Amino acid sequence: MIKNLVNLFFPKVCYACHNQLSDNEESICLDCRHDLPVTNFHFDNNESVNKVLYGRAKIENGTALFRFEKKGNVQRLIHNLKYKGHEHIGFVLGNWLGGELKSIKAYQNIDAVIPVPLHKNKLKKRGYNQVTKFGQQIAEALNAKYLDNVLIKISNTKSQTNKRRFARWNSGDELFALKNISEIENKHILVVDDIITTGATLEACISVLNATEHIKISVATMAIA
Repeated sequence: MIKNLVNLFFPKVCYACHNQLSDNEESICLDCRHDLPVTNFHFDNNESVNKVLYGRAKIENGTALFRFEKKGNVQRLIHNLKYKGHEHIGFVLGNWLGGELKSIKAYQNIDAVIPVPLHKNKLKKRGYNQVTKFGQQIAEALNAKYLDNVLIKISNTKSQTNKRRFARWNSGDELFALKNISEIENKHILVVDDIITTGATLEACISVLNATEHIKISVATMAIA
């Protein structure tokens, strides 16, 4: 009875279409789940992510859960995650992708999951890193460590969402550093982020991580544009 009253005054809505959720739905309604543009890259051995980084950053494997479509449901989900405080979306998407990756041989030897970090000022302002729960759920599914104390962002850049492709590709503002290097030596790590577009941010992260001895790097994102 109390639950019904709460739902009456504070109805749970789908973070993609904003329609009210039924009791058996969580964060994303079943209709949207079926309509979301999944890539199936990891099932199909599709190398679209690898091609974005080709010649700039060597990776073992790369995948993305969704295709990013302007004004589509994936954009709405990520916007709600990053800017509206709905951090639970990261949990749902991480659980989704992690559940799929654990059945793929190429991802079963991942030792650690590392999120693309936010600068401490942006983290303080937002209150959370939008890829934390996403990465934590993937790490749990793969029986890997979740390490957010290794890759550190040391430059505070403005959001690149509205920058044109050329400007983002040539941006030299993405500066990262390493701490606790011994945690990832001789390991296969999975770097996670929300969206891969030009690959500039991931390229910068991978470049820094490659200073570690005998490291292998794979990539997983929520979406690819």
